[in-house]
Amino acid sequence: MNLAELIEKGGLAIWPLLFLSILALGTIIERIWFWGRLLLKEGQVLESIMNAAFHNWEAVTEVAKKYRKHPMGNFLYAPLRLANPDSEVFHLALEAAADDALALMRRGDKVLEAVIALAPLLGLLGTVLGLINSLGSIRISDLGTASTAGVSLGIGESLISTATGLIIAIISLAFYRLFQAFWSNQVRIFRKAGSELELIYRQRLMEAEAFQDQDLSGNLNLDSSFGT
Repeated sequence: MNLAELIEKGGLAIWPLLFLSILALGTIIERIWFWGRLLLKEGQVLESIMNAAFHNWEAVTEVAKKYRKHPMGNFLYAPLRLANPDSEVFHLALEAAADDALALMRRGDKVLEAVIALAPLLGLLGTVLGLINSLGSIRISDLGTASTAGVSLGIGESLISTATGLIIAIISLAFYRLFQAFWSNQVRIFRKAGSELELIYRQRLMEAEAFQDQDLSGNLNLDSSFGT
């Protein structure tokens, strides 16, 4: 069955179903493109930034800035661009950036959810309308006669909209679950990367404070020696 026959036999409900199919297809293609770019470069972005954080902290901000157009790079760059934040501010900046990045990754979910919910209902509505149209003209006296021969054909055609709605919903649900799995994995990766970067920053703060205390203690001892 080609598209023209589908539209002809599907009834009134086939038009909103075609609209939902185009909407779902556009969303799926856009999300595949988004996730493909994100996942292909994420390992490189994360490795570059974390290597700089471990071995050359002074350069980590510039490295993260270079990758800020990538969700992972923008997430790790958010606290690094602040001027000497304390540990609490650093943590809050990471949380805010993670919320923004993860929300961006869920764009299109509402569209797919709507398609998954509406497509079977519209298909069922088309079938009901088709059955009403097929059976509405039958009279009791016509049962068993040649005048009812086309009723079975009409009933079969009325089921086309239900099948179309189910196919659209099933395909949309499959991709929706796939994108949800990608998102859940990103939550784990973001949490791990953020925790590691925050731990490194806290260690550097502690080292800086210990160095300041040591320097201050040395100055006090030097002053007391001159005083004596």
